[in-house]
Amino acid sequence: MKYGLLISTLIFAFCCFAIPSNAIFLDSNIQKTLRNEALFQKIKTYSEQHEIKPIDAKVDRVWKAIPGYNGLRINVEASYEKMKAKGKFDETLLVFEQVPPNVHLDDLDPQPIFRGNPEKPMVSLNINVAWGNEYIPTILNVLNEHQVKATFFFDGSWTKKNPDLALMIYNEGHEIGNHAYSHPDLQKRSRTETMEEISKTNDVIEKTIGFKPKWFAPPSGSFNQQTVDVAHELQMKTILWTVDTVDWKKPSPTEMVNRVVSKVENGAMILMHPTEPVAQGLSAMIADIKAKGYQLGTVSELMSEERIN
Repeated sequence: MKYGLLISTLIFAFCCFAIPSNAIFLDSNIQKTLRNEALFQKIKTYSEQHEIKPIDAKVDRVWKAIPGYNGLRINVEASYEKMKAKGKFDETLLVFEQVPPNVHLDDLDPQPIFRGNPEKPMVSLNINVAWGNEYIPTILNVLNEHQVKATFFFDGSWTKKNPDLALMIYNEGHEIGNHAYSHPDLQKRSRTETMEEISKTNDVIEKTIGFKPKWFAPPSGSFNQQTVDVAHELQMKTILWTVDTVDWKKPSPTEMVNRVVSKVENGAMILMHPTEPVAQGLSAMIADIKAKGYQLGTVSELMSEERIN
């Protein structure tokens, strides 16, 4: 009888101590699970509140073809995996991913391009080259000093006469485009003549630098739908401009820079030539554009859907 009472007492005592210990262990796991679920939900909610939708490429009534722009969202699962060891939300550990649009520039019917996407804080320098050799070294030095790459559109006859200069520009890392062969007024040229002007220029550029352009800038901005269609058949897109330096009128460098910079906005393409005003004013122009918060890139970079900070 005494032994039975002793055993019952021991079992009761064991239960009193064992159960609370196990309960504490289970409660700890439950609390951790709840914390992790709360963290996951917080990341998910933050993601939903801060998602940026992609922008489709479109044909604008005024600006014609406009490229799309990637959206931005948070990868909730990847962000959670980086935060769960800490067990708390940390904005610096968020994992972002870009979301492409549904409609791309290549999906649009052939149209001229006057600008990049108005949400992209980037500007391109488009330099049409058919003359002005004496100013090219200065322009290249300025671009190099500012670590900026431009898009040079080569006239075909100029390229044939100046292969070393053309190759030097290309070797500096700048993008090369097509500016027709003989600086024609393409609004007045036949389909066959337009095809020859663009094709012949592609051939001489490819022979000179080993690269076939994909961007075409009509001389003097003179074009019609036939021009755009012919370029499209040659797998090229027709590039115009958003802001014109009007450097051929020989403005003072300060006047030119102030006028251009005052008009610069997201996605702007700036037209210029290798002229004295550009050689003298380019450094200030680049500095002022950067000071306004814009990046400078090539036409290809501007047309890209890739987001930039």
